[in-house]
Amino acid sequence: MARRPFCITTRRSPRRYYFVLLFLLVPICVIGILNHVQKISYFFRPLWDIPPPPFEHLPHYYAENVSMAHLCHLHGWTARTEPRRVFDAVIFSNELDLLEIRWQELDPFVTKFVILEANTTFTGIPKPLFFAQNQNRFSFAADKIVHSVFPGRVASHRSHDEDPFKLESEQRVAMNQLLRRAGISNGDLLIMSDTDEIPSHHTIKLLQWCDGVPPVLHLELRHYLYSFEFPVDYSSWRATVHIYSPWTQYRHSRQTDRILSDAGWHCSFCFRYLKDFVFKMTAYSHADRVKHREFLDHTRIQNLICQGSDLYDMLPEEYTFKELIKKMGSVPPSASAVHLPAYLIENADVFRFLLPGGCMRPPA
Repeated sequence: MARRPFCITTRRSPRRYYFVLLFLLVPICVIGILNHVQKISYFFRPLWDIPPPPFEHLPHYYAENVSMAHLCHLHGWTARTEPRRVFDAVIFSNELDLLEIRWQELDPFVTKFVILEANTTFTGIPKPLFFAQNQNRFSFAADKIVHSVFPGRVASHRSHDEDPFKLESEQRVAMNQLLRRAGISNGDLLIMSDTDEIPSHHTIKLLQWCDGVPPVLHLELRHYLYSFEFPVDYSSWRATVHIYSPWTQYRHSRQTDRILSDAGWHCSFCFRYLKDFVFKMTAYSHADRVKHREFLDHTRIQNLICQGSDLYDMLPEEYTFKELIKKMGSVPPSASAVHLPAYLIENADVFRFLLPGGCMRPPA
């Protein structure tokens, strides 16, 4: 019987393949995590973050041709014999269109429009004094405007040593001094909100004519993205009104648990030109969200505007998985242009980019 030749077969150890696989996968996973760390953090936010206490929502009553005495009564307040003086205070960057709509909306009720602008952005980039260069556009309110320029600081090119929130805070402190220069007094009504956070005129008229209004009150604003074609929700709460006192400080943060429902509009990134989108993305306190240079590409920005999608490719900032999942994806467009600022509708041809069907933006 023939014997089979003896041969030795060698098998490679499976461990070698595991090491090769790990060598390839670990760097890929690390790079992926670093590129999407913000998304991962936001997705798991319900696990690691605690939501703030809920607001106490005050009902807001309004209808045309209803007496102010009756509206005050419905809110549990009493009508005044004369209106409070109203001061509207904004720290201004470059939102000329929204500033015009805001001031036209509030002009019949405002005593002084107090506006502070800086010659640098919150991120330390030199910028033009947009308001100072366009004051003729606001001639309708010329006798009410108190304007000042804040001397900003240019950030070092060697390091990002300037904290945008610190520079923003310094401007809010400067606003306190400007308000006193404007002649504000105890008992006056003070509106604290960003330019794009616009209270409705009937909200301010109500607070101006009623006694019993809380000394500090947040305003719930309907939040829109890019234009009034993309209503997001009613999550905007940072705008406040104050019955002015010696302890009043200009802030843009939570100051009380009470909020007046449905009190106006917050139109975020509602610009006429693509260059203005790029300017804000690199200028405001959240400029660190620009993770890649292509985020500032005009074609990309234009596509996202018409889709109602996020400029930074971020997930919603929510405290529950239910809300996070509900708000993921693009904002559905709306064909409604009802219950918007009257001046916007009266000048619809001028502000077509803010209305349904107007998502296309020129570069400059």
